[in-house]
Amino acid sequence: MFAEPAAPGTSTSKVDTSAFAPTRAYVAGREVAGLEAGEQTSVDLETDTYPKAFTSMPPGRYRFQAVLDRNHNYNYRGRGAGDLISPVIEAEMPGACPQLTLSDELPQKTPEQLLAQLPPDLRKRLGAGLAAVRKVEFISPALTKFWGQPVSVRGYVALPPRYGRDAVTYPTVFKIGGFGSSMVSASADAAFAQIGMASGKLPPMIWVVLDESSATGTHEFADSVNNGPWGTALTAEFLPWLEGQFRMDARSGSRFLTGHSSGGWAGLWLQTRYPATFGGVWATSPDPSDFHDFANVDLYAPSANFYRRDGAEVAAFREGGKVIATNAQFAQLETVLGSYGGQFASFEWVFSPRGQDGRPMPLFDRATGVIDSTVTEYWRSNYDISDRLARDWTTLRNDLDGKIHVVVGGSDTFYLDAPARRLKAVLDRLGARSSFTFVPGRGHFDLYAKGSDSDALTADIAWEMYAIARPGSERTTRMR
Repeated sequence: MFAEPAAPGTSTSKVDTSAFAPTRAYVAGREVAGLEAGEQTSVDLETDTYPKAFTSMPPGRYRFQAVLDRNHNYNYRGRGAGDLISPVIEAEMPGACPQLTLSDELPQKTPEQLLAQLPPDLRKRLGAGLAAVRKVEFISPALTKFWGQPVSVRGYVALPPRYGRDAVTYPTVFKIGGFGSSMVSASADAAFAQIGMASGKLPPMIWVVLDESSATGTHEFADSVNNGPWGTALTAEFLPWLEGQFRMDARSGSRFLTGHSSGGWAGLWLQTRYPATFGGVWATSPDPSDFHDFANVDLYAPSANFYRRDGAEVAAFREGGKVIATNAQFAQLETVLGSYGGQFASFEWVFSPRGQDGRPMPLFDRATGVIDSTVTEYWRSNYDISDRLARDWTTLRNDLDGKIHVVVGGSDTFYLDAPARRLKAVLDRLGARSSFTFVPGRGHFDLYAKGSDSDALTADIAWEMYAIARPGSERTTRMR
C-alpha cells in the first residue's frame, strides 16, 4: 500500500515511491500467498512500513493505492505487467485507512505501444533497428543443473550492414545491461547499435547485448553459490555456441566487454576473472570494485556500520552536490517493498555465502546497519576486484595488462567515482597499464553525453575497440 499527501486541485491515477525521493510516500507491505478473487487481507500499518507508521502521518488529506506485486520484482523494475492495482482513493488522516480493491490488472505493453510513445523520427529509426536485430537464447547445462530446471543465457545481436554479403568475420562487443535492465532494454540497445553501424557512427562489429536480470536482481555474470555459475555459463558454454552461430573473429583480441553501472562491474569481473578470453573492458560508472569503499562505506573497517559513520548518516545518492537519500533510507525502503530484486539484496545474492536458511547471508542488519564481518571476509576473498588484482597480479599480468578501461563521472550520483579511484590506485601501485577517465561534473546518468549527442561515449568506446581489433584502421564519419 502506498499513501501520499493529496495536493488540493490535483489528481492522479498512481501513487508510488522512489528511491530518489524516499520520504515522498508512505509504504506498507507484506507477503501474501494463495489470495483468491473476492478474499480480503490486511497490511500492518505500524511495523511493516516506511518511512514511519501510517498512524504518525501529519493531519491532512492523503491519496492511497494498493498494489499486488505478483512476480516479486517491484524492487527491480516497479509495477509492471500482471500486477494488480486498486483505484486511487482519498481519505483524511488521522482516521481509518480506506479499504482498497485490487480491481485492475496491468497489461503487457506491446513493442508497438512502446514505440508509439517516442517522437516520430526516433520511432521510425528504432523500429527499423528492432526489426533487424536477432534474439539469441542458449539453455545452459551448468545453470540448468544448478537450478534443476532449464535456465538460459539470453540477449540480442546486432550485425554489421554488410554482414552476410561475404565471408568476412567481425570483432565482437559484449554489452551488459545495468540494474533494472531486461530483455526489452537489451533489444533496444541492440537496435541502437544496429542504427549506429548503419549510419557510420559506430564501426562494423557484432554487438551482443546480454540480459543479466534474474529473479533476484542482477546476477553480474559471476559464479555464485546463490545464483549459480553464470560466469562459467557465459564463457565456457554460451560463447563457443555463439561463435558457431555468427561469423565472429573468435579470438581474445577481438572480444570486448562494456557495460554501465552493474553492467560495468560485470564487465570488469569477466575481464579480470577470464583475462585470456577477452581483449579489453570499457566499464562506465561500475559498481564498487574495491570494497574499502562500497556505497560510501569501508566494509573492512573495525565496527563498520552501513548506516552511520562518525555520528552522521551515510549518503547513498547525490544530485547537484546535495544528498537526496541515505543508505538507511534506501535499504529500509527496499526491505518494505519486498525480499527480492532490490539493489542491496541483489549484491548479497551474488557476493554472499549461503546461510542456514538457504538464502544469502545479509551483509548488514537492516534495522541497525551493523555489518557482519564474516560476510565481508567472504566478499573480500571472492569478489573484491581490487583485492584480487593486488593478490594475483603476477599471474594475471600477461593476460590482463592494458585491458582495463574505466570511465566515470567525477560527481557520480552514487559516489562510484571513489571506488574507481581506489581501483586505479591499486593498478598504479602494481605498475599496470590501464586507462581511467574521471569526467568533471558528470553524474551517473549524463556520462555518455557530448554536445547534442546523448550517447557519444558509446561511439568513442566502440572506435577504441575497433582500433585494437583492426590495427591501423581510422575512425570515419560514414562507413559504406
